[in-house]
Amino acid sequence: MTQPASPLRSLLTGKDTSTFLGVLFIVTLLTAAGNLLTPADSLLHVSTYTITLIGKYLCYALLALAVDVIWGYCGILSLGHGAFFALGGYGMGMYLMRQIGQRGVYGNPLLPDFMVFLNWDKLPWYWLGMNHFWFAMLMALLAPGLLAYVFGWLAFRSRVTGVYLSIMTQALTYALMLAYFRNEMGFGGNNGLTDFKDLLGFSLQADTTRVTLLVLSAVALALAYVASGFIMSSRMGRVILAIRDSEARSRFLGYRTEHYKVWLFVYSALLAAVAGALYVPQVGIINPGEFAPLNSIEVVVWVAVGGRGTLYGAVVGALLVNYAKTRFTALMPEGWIFMLGALFVLVTLFLPQGLAGLLQKLRQRVNKAAPPNGSTAQGESP
Repeated sequence: MTQPASPLRSLLTGKDTSTFLGVLFIVTLLTAAGNLLTPADSLLHVSTYTITLIGKYLCYALLALAVDVIWGYCGILSLGHGAFFALGGYGMGMYLMRQIGQRGVYGNPLLPDFMVFLNWDKLPWYWLGMNHFWFAMLMALLAPGLLAYVFGWLAFRSRVTGVYLSIMTQALTYALMLAYFRNEMGFGGNNGLTDFKDLLGFSLQADTTRVTLLVLSAVALALAYVASGFIMSSRMGRVILAIRDSEARSRFLGYRTEHYKVWLFVYSALLAAVAGALYVPQVGIINPGEFAPLNSIEVVVWVAVGGRGTLYGAVVGALLVNYAKTRFTALMPEGWIFMLGALFVLVTLFLPQGLAGLLQKLRQRVNKAAPPNGSTAQGESP
C-alpha cells in the first residue's frame, strides 16, 4: 500500500506553488544574469537601477504576503504592519550605521554622524552590539516579534476584533512614527538613518552586492511562501480558517482561539520584519516615514487588488500596484494617492476577490467548457 504524500510535498507539487516558484526563479535568474553577464551596451543588459527596483518590489511582496497571512486567512485586518516592517528596517539600518566608522562626515569611529551633530557624548545602550551582524539581525526580528506578541496577547485575550482592532493597530504604528521623529530617541529623528557604505564588508554600491540582495529577497519570498502555505494546509491552518469563518463556534468546540491568533500575528510580524531588513540596504535609507499609517493602508490595497487568502494574489498585487506607482508618480506625483483610493474602490465593487478571484472564475469556466476525460465529441465514433 502506498504511503500518502506529506503536506509539504503536496504543497511543493501543487500547481499554484510550483508555478509561483518557477516564475520567481526564472525572473531572478534572468535579471541577475542580465546585470552581471551582459555588457552595458547590450539590449539584454539589466541596469543596476532596475535590479534595485525589482529587489524593492520583492520586499514589498514579502510584506504583502505577511498581511495576507493574517488578514486573508484569519480575518484580522491589520493597519499597522508597516510598524513591523520599519522596525526590521531600523535593525538593519543601525548595523549599517555602525559599519561606517571613521568614514562619516565627522570621522567619529563610534558615534554616527547625527549623534555627533546633536552633541551626544556616548553611544546609547540600545546601540551596543549593533556592530555585529548576527546581533543586529536578532534584534531586527526580536523587537517586532516581541511587540507583536505583547500587542496580540493583550488585544486577542480581550477579544478585540473587527474595526476596533484595525484602529488599534493603526494607532500603534502612528505612535511609533511620532516617537521615532524625536531626535532624543536616538534613531536619527526626521532624517532617519542613511549614507550606508557596506554590508558584511561588501560595498553596497557594487553590482554584485545589489544582485546578491535581489537574490536574497527572492529566496526570502520563496521560503515565506512555502512556509505560509505549509501552515495553512496543516491542522493549525484549518483551525485558523475556522476562526476566520466563525470564531465563536471554534471557541465553543474547545479551541483557544486567542492562542492561534497571537502566534499567527507574531509569525506575520516576523515576515514583515525580514522584508524591512532586506529593504533598507537596497534603498539606502530608513526614516520614520516608513511608520506612516498610509503605508500600512497601501499594503492592504495591494492584498485586496491581488486577492486575499491566496498568497500568490498578495504577491501579484504588490508587484502590480508598486509598478503602477513607479510609473504614475513620475507623471503626476501628487495624484497617486487619489488613484490608489480609486483603485481600492473599484476593486471592492467589481473584483471583491481580487485578481486571484478573477483567475479562479476563468479557470472554472474553462473546466466547464472542456469535455470530460475519455469522452468524445458529439457525432464522432469512439
